[in-house]
Parts: sequence; structure tokens; C-alpha cells
Amino acid sequence: MAKILLVTDAWHPQVNGVVTTLHHLVKQAKQHGHYIRVIHPSLFKIGFPMPGYSEIRLAFPMPWSVRRHLKKKIWDHIHIATPEGPVGQSFSRTCRRLNIPFSTSCHTKFPDLVTARYPFVSKKLGWKFMHHVYKDCTQILTTTPATKQDLIDQGFKQRIDTWTRGVDRDIFKPIERDSRDIKTLLCVSRVSHEKGLDDFCSMHLASTRKVVVGDGPYLKTLKKRYPDVSFVGKKLGTELAEYYQQADVFVFPSKADTFGVVNIEAMACGTPVAAYPVTGPIDIIQNGVNGYMDQDLATAVKKCYELDRIKVYESSLIYTWENCYQQFFDILLPAR
Repeated sequence: MAKILLVTDAWHPQVNGVVTTLHHLVKQAKQHGHYIRVIHPSLFKIGFPMPGYSEIRLAFPMPWSVRRHLKKKIWDHIHIATPEGPVGQSFSRTCRRLNIPFSTSCHTKFPDLVTARYPFVSKKLGWKFMHHVYKDCTQILTTTPATKQDLIDQGFKQRIDTWTRGVDRDIFKPIERDSRDIKTLLCVSRVSHEKGLDDFCSMHLASTRKVVVGDGPYLKTLKKRYPDVSFVGKKLGTELAEYYQQADVFVFPSKADTFGVVNIEAMACGTPVAAYPVTGPIDIIQNGVNGYMDQDLATAVKKCYELDRIKVYESSLIYTWENCYQQFFDILLPAR
């Protein structure tokens, strides 16, 4: 039985693609007979809500606590999922001091995310920070070939492997639908500044209604700015699936994500995806098959109207949590 230590700053009750991925990772590990221990912010007393993102708790482990977790068992593998966060950084530093090899993962285009939220911060500074927090790891797992190439182009010297994502097909699946005169455009996202939601909300397309599913610090601003958009809050499980199933087009306006699990959840429900041709979508969307990419989102949306929802669904079948876990486990390095 493999023993895996998984360290993350992103965990329940947060709702995002990282938490979804790690949740299913733990579930799959148990199904494979492996032991996986999750170290997350709620385990530590010292912490506070992240400014501007109250749903995210920043925790600061004491050094002796980190050493205790690392020495408590003989771990076969150690994976630090969020090396940018304070919990991830604490474990990275201690692993270095104890000469313990570990892997990390890159879930977000951090420099783009920070610049979108704080325009006065340069991307160059963001990449410098990423080099700092990843410098002690032996291996980086990232989502797509495009993201891997971005890291290589930015001078990362570690071994870099791609790591897919999956869909819960008991929840996200197609239904019978009638054609409608009024098209429903859907966006499911954390409602924050870096997600490009203004681009979605400001689109003007005839005979459409726009729906945003999600919560976050930018919600009040968007509600005031776009009274014609329906903001329905956070949805989970079958209730979330119903929004995907009833939508005519799923719109992914973010330019800061490396994958976007919401894209494949929409496709699994038969709903085509409209997005910009950027990292993430370019490795998921096949123009004319399961969606369209265009520098003009409205153009991409209109092209999606003509797509076959059955083919959209079929294109999603390559994404399973079983494959996600198998890839993860196969490329982990020994913590020795």
C-alpha cells in the first residue's frame, strides 16, 4: 500500500477546480487501496481569511508542526499541491532542510492572476515569485502541454509532467432538450477579478440570457454593473449539472487558468464551450467539435449554436478521474 502525503492550501469548504481535483484524487486513492493524508489550512490554529477572498483561509503552520507531519510516517510520496500558499511554502522549506524530495503542481497562471487583480504588479515579478516557490521541488505536475511549454519557456529546469483532469459522470451527463428561441449562455466560475467575467457579462447578443453560477468578492460589483445578467450564486452537484444541461453555450472568459474543470463538466453535459484561444482552452476545445475559440467571445458563442451536442458529449469521454489519479500516481517520485 502506497502512503502519500498531500499538502494543500486549497481545500473544503473552498469551491474551485483545485479543490475538485484534490477531492477526487483522495477518493481515487482510497479506491486503489492507497493511503493518502491531506494537510490543509483547517489543521492549523494560526490563520486568517485572505483579504478580498474571505472564503479562503490563510494558515501559517509552526515549524515544529510541519516537521512532525513529515516525520510521523515513512511517506512513499510527498506532493505539495499549492507551493504558492503559506502551508505549501512551509512544507517546501522543511522538506529542503530535511533533504526530502517532493513534487508540486501548477494549477494557475499565477503571474496573470496577480496582474489581473493588481495591474500595478508586473508579470515579471509574478514569474520571479514562482521560480522562488518552486525552486526546491524535483518535479512539477501541470495540466496541459501548453502550460508545460509556458514553464519551460520561463526557464523552469525541473522535470515537468502533464496531468489530466476528470468528470463525475454520475452527476454531469446529457439530457433530452428542446430547441429554444432564447439561448441561455452560462458561466460557472469563482466570481473574482481575474476570471474575465466582465467580458462575459458585457456581451451583447440578440435573443440570449446570461447566467453566472458562483460566488466571490467581485459579485456585488458585477450585480450593480450588469442588471441584465442572472447571478444565481454557488451551486453544487446535480443542481449545478442542471445549469450545464439547460445551457445552450458555456462561456469560459478566463485567460488566467491552466485548464478549467468547468469546461469538461459542461462538455460532459453536451454543452459546447466558447472561449479565448489561450492556455487551457487550446488543449481542451476542438473548434467545430466541442466548442469554438475566438478573440471575440461573441463570435465563438454564435458558432457554438450549430454544434452537435452528442459529439460534444463524446469528446468529453477521455476525461475521467480514474485516468487523472493513475497519471498522478504513475509519475510521482519516491520521497527518499
